[in-house]
Amino acid sequence: MSLAQAFLDQLNKFHTYQEPYDDDLNIHLAEGTAKYLKKGKNVDWSKTYFSPSSASKCPRELYTKGLRNDRGYPLYKRDKKEWKPHQRRITAQGTKIGDWLQYEIMLMEKHYEKFTGEKPRFIFAKTEDGYPVMEDFAYISRPVEHNGQQFQLNGTTDGILVDTHTGELVILEIKSKQETPSKTNYTQMKDPKDGHVQQVTCYSEMYDINQAIIVYVNTAKAKWFADDETLEKSPDVRAFDVEVTQNMKNVIFDKFADITRRINENNPPELDLSSWQFNDYKEAITKTLTQDEIEKMELRISLTKPSKEMAWLKRSMENALVDIKKRKEKSE
Repeated sequence: MSLAQAFLDQLNKFHTYQEPYDDDLNIHLAEGTAKYLKKGKNVDWSKTYFSPSSASKCPRELYTKGLRNDRGYPLYKRDKKEWKPHQRRITAQGTKIGDWLQYEIMLMEKHYEKFTGEKPRFIFAKTEDGYPVMEDFAYISRPVEHNGQQFQLNGTTDGILVDTHTGELVILEIKSKQETPSKTNYTQMKDPKDGHVQQVTCYSEMYDINQAIIVYVNTAKAKWFADDETLEKSPDVRAFDVEVTQNMKNVIFDKFADITRRINENNPPELDLSSWQFNDYKEAITKTLTQDEIEKMELRISLTKPSKEMAWLKRSMENALVDIKKRKEKSE
C-alpha cells in the first residue's frame, strides 16, 4: 500500500468518530507558537533566496523579486493586490484548511488508539522541545550551491511526518480545492499539480527527506446524506505519493541558479506571459521591459499555434501583453 493511501485510510477511519476536545493540546500549541514567534527567524534576507512555493513561478518575476540595492534591501516592491471579497476569502480559507488538517493529525496522535484500538501510523516528527515539525516550528534557511551559484531556500513545510511502521520521515504538503466536489474526483484529478511537486522537491533538499505526500482537501462537499457511490466517485480528500529524485532537484536548481547568475550580472530573463495573471511584480516588470522585449513577445505569440485544448493559453498570453502595453502607456 502506498504511503498516501495509508495516510488517507488513517484519516478516514479517525473521522468516523466524534471530534475530541483537547485543551492540553491547545495550550501546548499556543505556548509553542508564542515562543517561536518571539524568537523570530534567523535569516539573512539580503542574500538571494527562493521559497519552495515559488519554484514554478515566472523567472522574470523571481529575478525582479531578487534584485537588491546597495544596502541589501529589495529594489522593487511587490504589487499591491486589489482583492475581490471572494478572492480574499478563498485565500484565507485555503490557509485554514492546512491548519485544520495539521490539528487533526495532532489529535490522532493523542486519541486515535483510544477510538480504534490501533496506534496511528503517521504522527508529526517533533522538535527538540517537543513541538510538531511544521510551520513556525520548522522554518529554515538552507544554502544551496549549484552550477557555480549560491542561493538560499527559505521557508517551512506543512509538516514532517513519521511513518511509525518504518521510522522514516515523510514530507506533508496540504492544498485546498474550493469550487465543486468534482474538483477532486478521479476524472478531473489524476495527479498532483506540477507546481506542488516542485514545491515538495525543494522541501526535500531543505529537510533531507525524499518521500512526500501531497494532500488535497476539497471544501465543496457532497450532500450530507450522499450515498456511498457518490462519495466514492468524488472523494473530498485525495492524496498522492511523491518520491523526489536528484534529477527533479536539478531541474529546479538549474532555474534558480540561472536567475541568481542573472541577478548578479543585472541580466533579466525572458518574461513568461502564460503566468502573468498571478505575477506579483507586474508594475516593476512593466517599467523595466524594453521595446525590443515587447516586440519579441509579440512575435512569439504570433507564431504560437496551440491545439484546440490549449487555445486558452494563447488567449491568456495575448491578454497579458495587452495589459503590459496599457501599463506601459500609463507609466510613460
